[in-house]
Amino acid sequence: MFDLHAGSTHRGNHQPRVWLLNGPRPGDNNQVLGLGETLGWPFELKTVGFHPLPRVPKMISSQLRSLALAGVDRRRSSALQAPWPDLVISAGRELEPVARWIKKQSGNRARLVHMGRPWSRLDAFDLIISTPQYFLPERENILLNELPLHRVTDRRLEEARALWEPRFAHLPRPYTVVLLGGNSGSFVLSCAKARRLGKLVNALTRGSGGSLLVTSSARTPADAYHDFLDGVGGPRHVHHWGAQENPYFGYLALADRIVITGESVSMLAEANVTGKPLLIYDIAERPAPDMPPWQRLAIRLSYRSLRDLFARTIGAPHMQRDIGAIQRHLVSIGRAQWLDEASFGSAASQQPWHAPRLDAQRAASRVQNLLAGVLSC
Repeated sequence: MFDLHAGSTHRGNHQPRVWLLNGPRPGDNNQVLGLGETLGWPFELKTVGFHPLPRVPKMISSQLRSLALAGVDRRRSSALQAPWPDLVISAGRELEPVARWIKKQSGNRARLVHMGRPWSRLDAFDLIISTPQYFLPERENILLNELPLHRVTDRRLEEARALWEPRFAHLPRPYTVVLLGGNSGSFVLSCAKARRLGKLVNALTRGSGGSLLVTSSARTPADAYHDFLDGVGGPRHVHHWGAQENPYFGYLALADRIVITGESVSMLAEANVTGKPLLIYDIAERPAPDMPPWQRLAIRLSYRSLRDLFARTIGAPHMQRDIGAIQRHLVSIGRAQWLDEASFGSAASQQPWHAPRLDAQRAASRVQNLLAGVLSC
């Protein structure tokens, strides 16, 4: 009935009952788990599955799901029943109505913490932990961190290094890790972009030699993934997302440098915390100056462009996002560089740095303060 983590189900003195809601997006789930693990309290992981909805704008679909949890597929979901939690941590628009429903069932006693961008009213949550790519106002219940929370810790990296380093011993160093994302909002990993990325990675590694460690993600289009692999040579280890044994943490632990498509802020945060040299490949979908008029018009009339226009026109400011702001911030403070032909020389001299987990510490402190009444019982 329950998935239990970080301790037993027995609720000792000064420990709240915590539910982590697990939804359809790995990036959202990692943020929720990252906070849950940082808090150090026992928690129950509640998986929530959903029936598919038609492809409609997110603001509409989030409201449709709120109708008495009509969108929840109970056969693929954990049981949501008493004893009700003191704290619910969620992320993603689908889980917002679920979290609010749980709070109502608890007699409005449960505290709600939401990660990322809320699609509901901002006062629907006791605490929102977000990042600057969303245009959230300054409020008492909003904490703006530099980057999203994640599960990459020094201990997890050392464990992954011990596991994977012997398996990669036949591959020559240095290791260039390539983290392939995919389509998200105005970011599109087309086959043409994947082929160009392959050429850039080849050019980057030509002088230094070594090996490639490549992984796709849940968003990576299959054809773009194969086009990238067809364009790179030399020794390599390749992981296709969804395979049973995932070397992702091993890649991060062993990387000498990391190349990443920049559309996933969660992956940017995970790569950034390693302190390894980081190169961002921009896959933003924007009309090029030399693009034919008909192609520029096709981009403006695409589903993604019209959806973004819909959010800007009728949505609240925080319905928009600017992932480029996170990318530009990392570049401006010297933690990342853009991957292009001009970056090859400086990329070779980029030095590792130590990345303290200040965001996680701030978030944990705010949640502990929020639960102060429960902890004192």
